[in-house]
Amino acid sequence: MNTIYYHHSQLFMINMNRISLIMMSHLSKNRVLSKLPLSFVLINADLGAEDDLLKDLRDIEFVKEVYIVYGVYDIVVKIEADTLEKVKETITWKIRRLEKVRSTLTMIVVDN
Repeated sequence: MNTIYYHHSQLFMINMNRISLIMMSHLSKNRVLSKLPLSFVLINADLGAEDDLLKDLRDIEFVKEVYIVYGVYDIVVKIEADTLEKVKETITWKIRRLEKVRSTLTMIVVDN
């Protein structure tokens, strides 16, 4: 399974079978994403802010699922929208702008 990874305005593809990383800027969005764009956002939150963020994230349009997790990241968010542009706007203008979000890492699914 391949996963698209969006970081600092660049798209990358991670091939989970070969554990390789290649830059995807030369591929068109339509060829990469044949279904509704689906992405997962990993969030680092301010200490103790996970429950408040969980509530705020669930109110955002296109957010389908939100989980508090243990590990390097505090929260995992599943986003599904009509277009890749809406996914990016949701992350950039709604999720990353939340007061208690410290950092994010976005993975855009290529094949599901």
